Amino acid sequence: MTDLLHVVCPHCDARNRLPAARLREAPKCGRCQKALFTGAPLALDQARFDKHLAGGDLPLIVDFWAEWCGPCRAMAPIFARAAAELEPRARFIKVDVDANPALQQRYRIQGIPALMCFVGGKAAAQQAGLSDPGVFRQWVDRFAPATT
Repeated sequence: MTDLLHVVCPHCDARNRLPAARLREAPKCGRCQKALFTGAPLALDQARFDKHLAGGDLPLIVDFWAEWCGPCRAMAPIFARAAAELEPRARFIKVDVDANPALQQRYRIQGIPALMCFVGGKAAAQQAGLSDPGVFRQWVDRFAPATT
């Protein structure tokens, strides 16, 4: 029996269902026909974040950041590199806390960058400050569904 996963499209936010074994086969969205994985972090506002949080089965690794924050800017290329290496086992998301204060409050973000991993709609792991890609790899290895 094939394990089916729900994956939210990074372009149109449609919920797609596909076998876990096909994640690495460059799947496309059933609605918009664009790639379900881009190998880059996805910038989301609160409404889109909530769709991805509620509609997908992949872990969401989220960087809560702000443009004016020096450590956030230093974290950006590390986060982008992790997204390129670890997708499609997880979805990498960036949330600008200045543009989305309700999300900042919801998750009690007091310092940025704040990194969180969400699984099943709930926070499963978090870390404050700069991080190395090893943290993201550990989260993906721990929380991502099996793809074989």
